[in-house]
Amino acid sequence: MFPWGTATAAYQIEGAVAEDGRGTSVWDTFVHEPGRVRDGHTGDVACDHYHRWREDVALMSGLGVNAYRFSIAWTRVLP
Repeated sequence: MFPWGTATAAYQIEGAVAEDGRGTSVWDTFVHEPGRVRDGHTGDVACDHYHRWREDVALMSGLGVNAYRFSIAWTRVLP
């Protein structure tokens, strides 16, 4: 059987950049420098998966996804 799944990248989905002891990443520093990113966008909120993971998992379940490889920012593990 082939597992049909999805995956995430922490910076693109996680959000909650200043919560629960998360440290600053090189991406946090880079995107907050003026002129580095179009329209000044950052990953500070991203898709807010940090707070909405239950809803996101329910959506995946509804799609029939049976595998999920998620990513956690290293700056949460080693601030």
